[in-house]
Amino acid sequence: MKTSRKFCPQPHPLVSAIPAFSDNYIWLIRAPGSDWAAVVDPGDAAPVEAALERAQLRLAAILLTHHHGDHVGGVERLRTLGQPKVFGPRGEAIDGIDQRCVEGDTIVVPGLDLELSVIDVPGHTRGHIAYVAKRLGEDPRPLLFCGDTLFAAGCGRLFEGTPEQMLASLGKLMALAPDTLVYCAHEYTLSNLRFAVAVEPDSGEVGARLAEVREMRELGEATVPSTIGVELGTNPFLRSHLPSVRRAAAGLLGHDPAGNAEAFAAIRDWKNVFR
Repeated sequence: MKTSRKFCPQPHPLVSAIPAFSDNYIWLIRAPGSDWAAVVDPGDAAPVEAALERAQLRLAAILLTHHHGDHVGGVERLRTLGQPKVFGPRGEAIDGIDQRCVEGDTIVVPGLDLELSVIDVPGHTRGHIAYVAKRLGEDPRPLLFCGDTLFAAGCGRLFEGTPEQMLASLGKLMALAPDTLVYCAHEYTLSNLRFAVAVEPDSGEVGARLAEVREMRELGEATVPSTIGVELGTNPFLRSHLPSVRRAAAGLLGHDPAGNAEAFAAIRDWKNVFR
């Protein structure tokens, strides 16, 4: 078991990361008490096949959050493994989806008896969705699979949506229970926290989280999952309504932001060029 950390909770015992490409996480969800499993955003089939073989699991379902290739590239190949059911966003053109989902839908993942609520979270892409589970197995913590909308200490780039859309999407996720485990799709936490310190240099919480994550990465440890509670305290993109972040935005804009969306947009634009 991982060392106890202040900002990085113990992962859910039935959810594990399958690393892919340089920094992607494909999430493997196991059914309690059986050999069925589901995967979230399999951009590459090969590491999924290897993980299933090592754990002697059968693939029951595939969950997709959006259309980018590093999230859907493995679907065609994985569909040949026992014909798993594929769930994905209604608002995006992705081949191979069996059930297209939109906010308000509740799905039951076959083989896992896992009930997931669907949330529309446009911004990174137009039709991006997220999945929320109230619980899985004996662990009481809720689960969020949010793709590239919310990252640990960050958020996705606005490739197709507007700042207003992304801010509204993040607002939906902010309203989840503080102990919700946040399973995002990339290991970006260290670079995100370097930026967060630049935005809020006087925040002891942000500085402490950066120190913890730097140590974890030096040890080769994953920094995901996070929790909604941790993100509310240290993620600048969830804090554009606060004076500390609005001051940073004002410095970039040359005037006080007119509202939270303008503050958010200024911070997001800064992150795009931050090194």
